[in-house]
Amino acid sequence: MTLVFPYPPISTSTAHALTFLFAFSYVGSLYISKNARLSFTSRPRPAANGVAREKLSQERWRDDPDVIRARLVAVMTATIFCCAGVFGMLWHFVGDAPDSLTTTFDTTAVRLGFKSHIDLDSIYPHLVTPLLFLGPLYAKWLGSNLPFQKFWSFETDVVKKFITWQGVRNFLLAPITEEVVFRACVLAVYHLSGASTKRMIFLGPLAFGMAHIHHAWDTFNRYGRNASAAKRAIITTLIQLSYTTLFGFHCSYLFLRTGSILPPISAHIFCNIMGLPEIGWELKRFPKRKNSILFAYALGIFGFGYLLGPWTLTPGGLYWRNTQDIVGKGSY
Repeated sequence: MTLVFPYPPISTSTAHALTFLFAFSYVGSLYISKNARLSFTSRPRPAANGVAREKLSQERWRDDPDVIRARLVAVMTATIFCCAGVFGMLWHFVGDAPDSLTTTFDTTAVRLGFKSHIDLDSIYPHLVTPLLFLGPLYAKWLGSNLPFQKFWSFETDVVKKFITWQGVRNFLLAPITEEVVFRACVLAVYHLSGASTKRMIFLGPLAFGMAHIHHAWDTFNRYGRNASAAKRAIITTLIQLSYTTLFGFHCSYLFLRTGSILPPISAHIFCNIMGLPEIGWELKRFPKRKNSILFAYALGIFGFGYLLGPWTLTPGGLYWRNTQDIVGKGSY
């Protein structure tokens, strides 16, 4: 039995505090262990021609395999801690009810999107994000860079990209742990506070965006610790803050709409693989296909906007319910 509440069991301020705790735990875990912390020389050589400077032997950068391994252990531990926090809170509210342990486990699984009404055989919620990238995918097709095309290589595009510590971090564990913490855990506590769907979509992802600010220190050091490096760090961080927050809106919608953590994870992995669209470079590379590239981008955006709702519709979900299902029936 999945537990619902007749009224919000926690306040909005408590939800804010728990969100801060989850974000702090996730980001802070990267700096607890000495093996996970980065180290830079105090007087590095400035970067030249807009590229990062050379790494010195005594330094520890974020792409070093031993740093990645230590950080993956740290964020997995933090993720378990956050999930346990949601479980502990629900356990507190279940109290001495019959089968309280079973009920708490079941309720936690549903609220974190591990157990939902979504048909796991349905692929539609997982296709809305690739649809948005129809333009970049078309440009890759023009360049024969899609799987099994002329310039696609299993060794380069699979083995060297995915089967490395950087690949495991970028395309597997980071997307999974970030979505579980910043989507499932954060939205679960906001829902328990009685927050509206709109507030959860647009408020929850702010923590996700802010959690990326700490990368500015890495950028500042890798580019030489001077005024130019500071400028680059600020601009890069603002851009990253913007698109991670926008992406967070999208993944929050997917989570709330489907009640499952799987679509946000697949969207996160796909976006990490694709990177940011480079329409300017694509138009310069294929000047004779300018109109078709622009059409593909427009078609992807239009199709995304038109099909986002229908393709993610999941009747009977906990987070996205019809008004007549909520009023007077304890939706929390």
